[in-house]
Amino acid sequence: MKLAFICTEKLPVPPVAGGAIQIYIQGILPILSKKYDITVYCLSHKSLPDEEIKDGVHYIRVKGRTKDEYINNIKKHIQQSSYDVIHVFNRPKWVLRLLNSAPNSKFTLSLHNSMFLPKKVDSVRAKKIIKNVHFICTVSKFIADEVAQLYPEAASKLFPIYSGVILNQYKTIWDDKNDKRITLRKKLNINDKKVVLFIGRLCKKKGTHIVMNAIKKVMDTRNDIAAVFVGSKWYGKNQTDDFITKLQLMSNELKGPVIFTGFLPPKVIPDYYSIGDIFVCASQWDEPLARIHYEAMAAGLPIITTNRGGNKEVINNKNGFYINEYDNPDLFADKITYLLNNSEVRENMGREGRKLVEQVYNLNRTANQLLELFEPLDDFFTFI
Repeated sequence: MKLAFICTEKLPVPPVAGGAIQIYIQGILPILSKKYDITVYCLSHKSLPDEEIKDGVHYIRVKGRTKDEYINNIKKHIQQSSYDVIHVFNRPKWVLRLLNSAPNSKFTLSLHNSMFLPKKVDSVRAKKIIKNVHFICTVSKFIADEVAQLYPEAASKLFPIYSGVILNQYKTIWDDKNDKRITLRKKLNINDKKVVLFIGRLCKKKGTHIVMNAIKKVMDTRNDIAAVFVGSKWYGKNQTDDFITKLQLMSNELKGPVIFTGFLPPKVIPDYYSIGDIFVCASQWDEPLARIHYEAMAAGLPIITTNRGGNKEVINNKNGFYINEYDNPDLFADKITYLLNNSEVRENMGREGRKLVEQVYNLNRTANQLLELFEPLDDFFTFI
């Protein structure tokens, strides 16, 4: 079966500039490409060729200064090719734009955000999209339920498939052979501290300011912790803005060390999970389900997160806590302090998280669940 992946217009594959969707795609390709002939359409990037075949996958990277330019460039390629199935990532309206370019193809959809809300797509087009796709996989039950509530006719086509990590990229914080934990903590001059770790974009919707205020409260009462913020305003760049400037000014008032790494290439991010002792995600919006939860679990870190969107779906109180009053830094400070004071709880939560990743939240399982969804379409094209 010939399968085309239509990636979003924001970032390229492989994820040289980061991006959860791009990491997801790159993680499932090794398994899916063993069975299917896959072409990946994605955004061009200065570090990548416009076209290549690598590890059995055909990559076509097109220019796209705007969404329209990007999808129109893809349409030109699609019209000249013949795909059995076209799988669209997180841009449901593109299904309608591609239908006429590929009238003999079947369409499927992957949702990584709340893309069926009325502000994203009107009901007439939404119903037409649902009618024209064979299945819709979602990164969380939260996203699937949201679509089903808006459009009950979609219910039978919705399949939550959790994302995950490539397990061998992550060493646990208790691994004696984890030399990255030692070298990076020494490099950052925090080797004698308990480290509260934040990884993600530095912005209000990610709650970076909530984390900073919580850490200030904890540092006012003890001198054995450090905070490390890994990330920047946007993927692949180290631009700053008023919000980040304010964060940096806030950090100057804290009694303990606060480190901003700026943007780091995705390939080194697993190493930086190694330096933490507690991981904090303070999403202030309805996060579909942030992949940083899987990454933190893979490194063996206990998690403190918010009850926003799908985040709590992977937190079972054995691997971390979720906070209902998500904008209250005092509650984050209380959970951080509790974990700092209870090393056995901290370790047990980290080990439970690692076990969940080994058993469930890995991209091998994600890819195999996708194979099950594609299988009926494969059978259809085999016997026509």
